[in-house]
Amino acid sequence: MRPAPLWLLVTLQAAVSAASLVVEIVAGRMLAPYVGMSLYTWTSVIAVVLAGFSVGHWIGGRLAEHPRGLALTGWGLVAAAFSTALAGVALRASAPLLMEIGSPVGAITALTLAAFFLPSLFAGIPAPVLTQVSLAAPQGQGRALGAMFAAGAVGAIAGTLLAGFVFISWLGSAWTLAAVTGVYLCAAALCLWLARRLSAAPVMALVALAVAAGLLAARPGPCTVESRYFCLQSIDVAADPTRPTRAMVIDHLVHGISARDAPEVMFTPHTAMLDALSRLRAPQPGFSSFHIGGGNYALPRAFAARGSGPVTVAEIDPAVTALAERDFWFDPASATILHEDARRALLLSLVRYDVIIGDAFTDTAVPQHLVTSEFFALVAGRLTPGGSYLMNVIDYADRMQATGSLVATLRRHFPVIEVWTEARRPAPGERVVMVIAAGHSRTETDSFAVPAPERTTFAALGPGFVDRLAAEAMVLTDDFAPIDRLVGARD
Repeated sequence: MRPAPLWLLVTLQAAVSAASLVVEIVAGRMLAPYVGMSLYTWTSVIAVVLAGFSVGHWIGGRLAEHPRGLALTGWGLVAAAFSTALAGVALRASAPLLMEIGSPVGAITALTLAAFFLPSLFAGIPAPVLTQVSLAAPQGQGRALGAMFAAGAVGAIAGTLLAGFVFISWLGSAWTLAAVTGVYLCAAALCLWLARRLSAAPVMALVALAVAAGLLAARPGPCTVESRYFCLQSIDVAADPTRPTRAMVIDHLVHGISARDAPEVMFTPHTAMLDALSRLRAPQPGFSSFHIGGGNYALPRAFAARGSGPVTVAEIDPAVTALAERDFWFDPASATILHEDARRALLLSLVRYDVIIGDAFTDTAVPQHLVTSEFFALVAGRLTPGGSYLMNVIDYADRMQATGSLVATLRRHFPVIEVWTEARRPAPGERVVMVIAAGHSRTETDSFAVPAPERTTFAALGPGFVDRLAAEAMVLTDDFAPIDRLVGARD
């Protein structure tokens, strides 16, 4: 084995650590089109990756005592490269089977294991071996140990920052994995060189493997556009090709459907309710509106088509707006668009609106900072006299814990709260879409029928039932708002 300077071992350890953390961040993005981006997704990713690292470190500890440990570590890094390159393939191949698991948490965990356990395991092998080699460096064992541990931590920090701020936004998930594959293969070559095992044959094999692994890793995923925030898909759902209709899928959920020739027709229950209730509850015909989340911009497009009044949209992701303009016939000149978090936008502006519409989601739950008493106080302060706040909610019909907590929290700031949904009896355990209307007066009717796109009747839940929902529900605050748990993953 060649004597290895400490700086080279430190650099190698930092590079492998950075690459492994890049894969961890990319894992969450790659799982999103299948299971969404939720607390459960990230919990599963972190647990599976740490489990892989742990097994890899144990194997690496055994290899550190082996006479050919460094060479075997090099081939372990080749395995890390290929398992990383194949992560997308493993995910696509296993999803149809594993998505049938009855428990959402079980499905998320199984998918994460199938795609990302092996890359983490093989990436965990080098640390003990490289640390063992570093102890022979002339600087002293204490300094060597400190340098190697620091290299692992610094590499992890660098990998996290690079993945979140550079690689995913500039390369996308597939090419990021291809880059990580290249890093692992370079690290493998260096380990084999230090172990005096890098002859012409292994070099040619590594080059061939690098090309094959790069091609596998760079295979495009399901996204039409992969932004800094989401995997966006534009899907043609038109029955008649001459009358185009498209659905926007953000991560794994349809966030809106629009038809080119029918801008005023809503194609999903939640947009149909939000659209109708905005008009029913607006204090004046030409009402101003603020939209929390743009999605495919179906509502702002409909408001503009009717000439309802000034429209402001806070959409955090510019790529969502660009896709709505490109594929969903939205005219950006018809609204004031703020590419920032809606809470920040409302906080920094003193403008008041007749209607504020909340339609922002992280997976099936509203983001935590948009469901708290502090946020609802801000909303109440940005409404005109007689104005209304409307928010989209998804909950299980036989539980409705999230809905109850939202009602209880909103009641701290609004005297009248209504809960609207489709006028039908839900199936047992069905997840239903609702709209909560908050303001100072009741809607003039307790039901209405509008196209969605077939004519559909929506009704307000009985006040007594809403009271019972809120009676024992918790009030959500910035300090504690477990909306993901309240919506819940059913077991």
